[in-house]
Amino acid sequence: MRYQITGKQIDIGEALQTHVKSELGEVVEKYAQRPTDAVVIFSKSAHEFVCESVVHLSTGLSASAKGHATEIYAAFESCREKMDKQLRRYKRRIRNHHHNRPGPVEFGGGASYIIAPSEEPEDDDNGGIEPIIIAEMEAKIPHITVGEAVMQLELSAQKFLVFRNEGHAGVNVVYRREDGNIGWIDPRNTN
Repeated sequence: MRYQITGKQIDIGEALQTHVKSELGEVVEKYAQRPTDAVVIFSKSAHEFVCESVVHLSTGLSASAKGHATEIYAAFESCREKMDKQLRRYKRRIRNHHHNRPGPVEFGGGASYIIAPSEEPEDDDNGGIEPIIIAEMEAKIPHITVGEAVMQLELSAQKFLVFRNEGHAGVNVVYRREDGNIGWIDPRNTN
């Protein structure tokens, strides 16, 4: 498994990197046979250290966790415990996820834009409603089932997930609702 361990405006020593690799590797290997890579970022927020980790699995799923503590090792332990809990909760589904699929999860490309709010309308051909694009990035859109999308949303810290429905290849969205449930938008099923 590849590790990317970094610190935002703090130095990460060799001992902490070794500790992260051994502890996180042990947790991930327990639940997933073939993890591909892990990204761990340490930062400082006021008096607390923050540890954020994202583990990408070979099945196309990504699990993420975040921990806070006054000491950097304790912040990592909090993050590791949350990752362990998530992976343990979905252990059976993670292991069986790849058996139902003949090949790895396919990802399609999509454009992702960041648009700046307009303070005053401008006179142009579109009637002053043309947004200003300040960043353009590529987004990966997985080709998965609705159940896999819900599991991916629950494993990650994302608020929504855009995916291609494996049943009909249409673009769908699953999202976290304010009441704690998961919502699913399938434009194909409109009457």
